Amino acid sequence: MQPALAATKDPPLPLAERLAAAATAFRSLPQLQLTGRLASVTGLAVEVEGVTGFLSVGDRLVATARDGREVMLEVIGFRSGRAQAMALGDLAGLGPGMPARIGGEARFAVSHAWLGRVIDPLGNPLDGRGPLPPGPAPRLVRAAPPPATARARLGPRLPLGVRALDLFTGCRQGQRLGLFAGSGVGKSTLMAMLARQAACDVAVIALVGERGREVREFIEDDLGEAGLARSVVVVATSDAAPLLRREAAHAALAVAEHFRDEGLNVLLMMDSVTRFCLALREIGLSAGEPPATRGYPPSVFAELPRLLERAGPGLEGRGGAITALFTVLVEGEDHDEPVADAARGILDGHVVLERRIAEAGRFPAVNVLRSLSRAADGLLAPEQKALLARARRLLALHSEMADMVRLGAYRPGSDPEVDEAVRLAPRIEALLAQGKDETDTPEAAFAALAAILDSHGT
Repeated sequence: MQPALAATKDPPLPLAERLAAAATAFRSLPQLQLTGRLASVTGLAVEVEGVTGFLSVGDRLVATARDGREVMLEVIGFRSGRAQAMALGDLAGLGPGMPARIGGEARFAVSHAWLGRVIDPLGNPLDGRGPLPPGPAPRLVRAAPPPATARARLGPRLPLGVRALDLFTGCRQGQRLGLFAGSGVGKSTLMAMLARQAACDVAVIALVGERGREVREFIEDDLGEAGLARSVVVVATSDAAPLLRREAAHAALAVAEHFRDEGLNVLLMMDSVTRFCLALREIGLSAGEPPATRGYPPSVFAELPRLLERAGPGLEGRGGAITALFTVLVEGEDHDEPVADAARGILDGHVVLERRIAEAGRFPAVNVLRSLSRAADGLLAPEQKALLARARRLLALHSEMADMVRLGAYRPGSDPEVDEAVRLAPRIEALLAQGKDETDTPEAAFAALAAILDSHGT
């Protein structure tokens, strides 16, 4: 009789392989979908019930309209056991009782293939050039700024290619400047000049609440092929939902952070912070917040620094920085209105564009006497500081005496310093004028200014 063969067993798999197999099995399981119902739709706000315990502020929901169309919602608050949400699209077709499933947090995966593309705040292409190739890992659209104590310091000078800025508001890598202007004084043209000429690796441009008619004009005429080739443009026009206009600003920061984390020098330009705050005001009022300063609820001035602080240097030792230029629309030329005042207190400097200068035909219409860079001292040599101080003094004196000279009330020779200001200030103003296709370097700009101030001719 043959002896029974002993049963053979395979040796157990190593622990790492068993964990990997378990993780693969978990990923293959169908995801649990939690679905609530719309309880009410009032104005811009939607109330959702049934899934409140599984939601937090900022989470996304996907509601199904009567015609089967899906509408994305975002939770903005909670009241009386219901989640309050706002739509990122058209509310038409939504009503009580319609389903709304949980969709998670806002994320998208940025890649280098996004350069040269125009996208919406949800990461969808707007330029008709096909889908956007995703990057290796999705990132949160609304992220926290880097810890203040772990951030790198500002880097060396970033040449902007615009003489008025390189001379009087020198910018360092990682600095954040505000561009304060009324409508129609050339800020879009100035932004396009910077996108084409600034010494950066990547430009990220956010058009928040822009007129739909002007988007193509800006991209094709002002920015041009050369500027677009190294840029990512994020667009939410004025007719977009408030959440989309707000999301455009955060999406642009997320794109800029991706390139910064890869060690690149990024130039971020946002037009405009004011329209971002107007979108926040609509959201806050719809959520039931009380209006405070000029109708802005308190959440606007809590959200604004969280956005602006995301720009700047990256973590120490990681390389890369986001140099940012945020435009601020000053209502009625009031530079002390709430948004302008709050932004000026957060940013590292401000550039003022004046209608009076634009009407006189000098572009870019930068008022160098009212503009300031808080980081300029770290850029300038002693002789450059003296040069700029003298130029500012001459421009200020000429501005003060301009009416008297024009009316003939000042007699030449009465004051040598006034005579010098009358002679040299127009030459300085001519130096500050620059065509949109003209570029320059800081070294050439300082040399030209020194030549003007050292001239002794009439």
